[in-house]
Amino acid sequence: MLSVSGLQVFYGASQAVFDVSLEVAQGQVTTLLGRNGMGKTTTVNAIMGIVPPAAGQVSFDGERLDGRPPHRIARAGLGLVPEGRQIFPNLSTEENLVAAARDGFGGDSPWTLERVYAFFPALANRRRSMGNLLSGGEQQMLAIGRALMTNPRLLILDEATEGLAPLVREEIWSRLGELKREGLSILIIDKNLRDLLSLADSHTILEKGRVVWQGDSSSLSADAGLQHRYLGI
Repeated sequence: MLSVSGLQVFYGASQAVFDVSLEVAQGQVTTLLGRNGMGKTTTVNAIMGIVPPAAGQVSFDGERLDGRPPHRIARAGLGLVPEGRQIFPNLSTEENLVAAARDGFGGDSPWTLERVYAFFPALANRRRSMGNLLSGGEQQMLAIGRALMTNPRLLILDEATEGLAPLVREEIWSRLGELKREGLSILIIDKNLRDLLSLADSHTILEKGRVVWQGDSSSLSADAGLQHRYLGI
């Protein structure tokens, strides 16, 4: 579904991403792994058009996306849960969700307010609360719900559970498992390798902006040396 080939990104004269290639298949979960500062968020931002790639190709369902502005990439069916959540603090929970709502690719079960509230009951209880009054876990649920309200075909999560309490992390992983079972394709950045290994089908590891390893969960799980070398485990 998503194909990234030879991606290069610069910030001024400094190159941050070097010839990154990866794929996300229909209905599968793929991770983008690596220590902090290795180019994961930059890669996601280049896929979404937030930063312009200097070279390479990004295709989604056979359609070229590189060079398009972010809003057109989103309309193609990509939904982003950005690092740091970036919800609208001066809007209520419900206003945050409505602001992102669009008809799209929900099929027989499109994402609506009612479906998001059923998916994250905590948000239903805080629907009138302003975004800046929500807990970190509630904000992350809201960021995911907001992305789902675009009815995406591919959900991209940058630091899906960073800084969250254990019970909230458990709920997020459970909900992502539900999305996978429903057939939604997912590209995810996170540091909780144990949960990622049980959820994801394939993994790409970045080191200093370069792909240093790609493979499936069983291969990554079996290689403790690889985990220690590139993930600090």
